[in-house]
Amino acid sequence: MITKIIVLAIYVSILFLIGIFASRRINSMSDYYLGGKKMGFWAVAFSARATGESGWLLIGLTGMGAMAGYSAYWVVLGELLGVFLSWQFMAKRFKTRSDTYKSITIPDYLQSHFKSSTNTLRIISAATLVVFVVIYVASQMDVTGIAFESMLNIDYRIGALIGFVIVLIYIFIGGFVAAVWSDMFQGILMFFGLVLLPIVVWFSMDHGAGISEGLNAIDPTLTQIMGRSDDGLMNLFTILGFSMIGLGFLGSPQVYVRFMSIKSEKEIDKGKWIALIFTLLTDAAAVTIGILARIYFTSEGQDPEVVLGNGGENVLSMITNEFLPSILVAIFIAIVLSAIMSTIDSLLVLASSAITRDFYQKIFRPDLKDEDLTSFSRLVTVIMAVIALCIAILLYNLYPERKIFWIMIFGWSGIAATFCPVIILSLFWKGYSEKGAIASMITGFVSVIFFKFVVSNMEGIGAYFIELDVLAPSFLLAMIVGYIVSKIAPPKHIEKST
Repeated sequence: MITKIIVLAIYVSILFLIGIFASRRINSMSDYYLGGKKMGFWAVAFSARATGESGWLLIGLTGMGAMAGYSAYWVVLGELLGVFLSWQFMAKRFKTRSDTYKSITIPDYLQSHFKSSTNTLRIISAATLVVFVVIYVASQMDVTGIAFESMLNIDYRIGALIGFVIVLIYIFIGGFVAAVWSDMFQGILMFFGLVLLPIVVWFSMDHGAGISEGLNAIDPTLTQIMGRSDDGLMNLFTILGFSMIGLGFLGSPQVYVRFMSIKSEKEIDKGKWIALIFTLLTDAAAVTIGILARIYFTSEGQDPEVVLGNGGENVLSMITNEFLPSILVAIFIAIVLSAIMSTIDSLLVLASSAITRDFYQKIFRPDLKDEDLTSFSRLVTVIMAVIALCIAILLYNLYPERKIFWIMIFGWSGIAATFCPVIILSLFWKGYSEKGAIASMITGFVSVIFFKFVVSNMEGIGAYFIELDVLAPSFLLAMIVGYIVSKIAPPKHIEKST
């Protein structure tokens, strides 16, 4: 226990030092929220991936590998494709336009792109951003509590509070720069920890005839890459649900703010390969860890959730404690916290920017200059963090049987379905109008809630949409509605191609 605490103390000290050094670059709101648009490709690539992956990579995806077996690798394929499309075809366009508009936030970009004469689009985009970001941050804080409880035997609520305090201090001090620099440090930890762990476990296990044989001995459906059900349509929906998670990389604000912050378009080409390698190796490793845990800890006829926790949330804790010495277990605790905090810090800065820039400054106090809002930005960040922590504790008390993977995906899907269709259409279609964008955002926002709480409970089709989850249908509806409304109410001014 002492070893674990010492390692964690070193880890936290590094984060605080990052915050202190980053604070020296904070002279205005642009610095606090975008690092003055001077970030390098290494930092942006690692930060974008660490932020995009979050705690669900280590807690959620490892558990998914244990529960689903080989079919969980569809998540890896979907994420890899999403990251590739985002960096290859969208990042440069978005960087060029956001620089031209001198945007600091995503609502800034949308307001300028559509040459909006009202604040309607800004208000809707900022409001929806705050709602789903707070939900997503709450799910990350929830995972923080679970990680402390399962890996350090510290009470869930105390663990969540410790994580809350740690991330809030360095973000409060250093803003976006601290978030990106700490994400890079944490992303490196995540990368090497995840890639090396399944190798160590495999060679330490009495693995017998092999992975497929081990899974078949427990449950033959675990080796079916095309899904575990006898219903072909159910398998199709399951595969789509797993692979469509990658849609969230095609415009999610927490990722695209990184493209705003990068120094130049040339840096994007370099960062692309880092992001792709990171995604492929870490995601595949996470699923593999879950599969190895299923073979090692469970046997035929056992309920895996009884052994491995709800949704397999205890997989990483169990496998590190079983196969690694105390010092490496302590490092893995730091890695888990890295995955969680790399997302919390970015999302808190994002939500804070929406309130400070898009509500307070642009609507109520346009007379204030950016440099006058730095202190207010920090205050808003604290308030957002407190609200998210309260929601996390509420989730813990009201839904003890909750599955971490899908709570995170709900928050992720809400952000993605609201913003990704708008970003895609704004970058590639000149006929996309402001009214079309508003319609897309409202449709995406409402559809996520509708599919989650209404369609999934419908008799007959509900089971299929539980497997498909909310992102893909909500994303598609938002695209379609945006197209139809833009045709009915086309833009007055069509921006020249950049």
